[in-house]
Amino acid sequence: MRLTYALPLPLVSLVVAGAALAGCGNSSQSATPPTAVTATAPAPAESNPAGDIPDNQAYVAYRYDRGGFTVKVPEGWSRTDSADGRVSFTDKLNRIEIATSPATAAPTPQSVNAAVVPALRGQVPGFTVGGVSKVSRPAGQAVLLTYQGDGLAGSVTGKAVRDSFERYAFFKNGHEAVLTLSGPVGADNVDPWRTVTDSLRWQ
Repeated sequence: MRLTYALPLPLVSLVVAGAALAGCGNSSQSATPPTAVTATAPAPAESNPAGDIPDNQAYVAYRYDRGGFTVKVPEGWSRTDSADGRVSFTDKLNRIEIATSPATAAPTPQSVNAAVVPALRGQVPGFTVGGVSKVSRPAGQAVLLTYQGDGLAGSVTGKAVRDSFERYAFFKNGHEAVLTLSGPVGADNVDPWRTVTDSLRWQ
């Protein structure tokens, strides 16, 4: 007597599906692998360090009658006149200060180290000297003092910005002209500051 066993319905379905797949595997047509999609990363947004003056900044001549000279300053910057005769131009984190005083002799690195550095040390919070040297500009030789100091605290963060300063002292006919240029440490303002200091002309 032959015994016949019936497979459960789910198992029958699995057997049929397996056979169908096996038949596909023996087919002469092979399945095409999916095309890989390569993601293109977006170009990084340009960003400049805080205080960088744009390359396309325009400059205008400013006549400083009190000192008897003219100098180019960035167009559109805010101007402030102080009671002691100093004039400053500011924009965001950058600043240019113009001052003059009578002098009996041209400044030297030695005189700046002896008189100017101690005075600034008592006036500028976090003052540190960078160096003192002679530089040549179209208006003549000048003494350059570089230093750093803490700027004013931001109204939002409450943190002070660390500033880098370049102080140029020129001399002619008993007058000393001083240009002090400042901006955040790390800002690349070499070209703008050179434009300003190159532009000084005695009248």
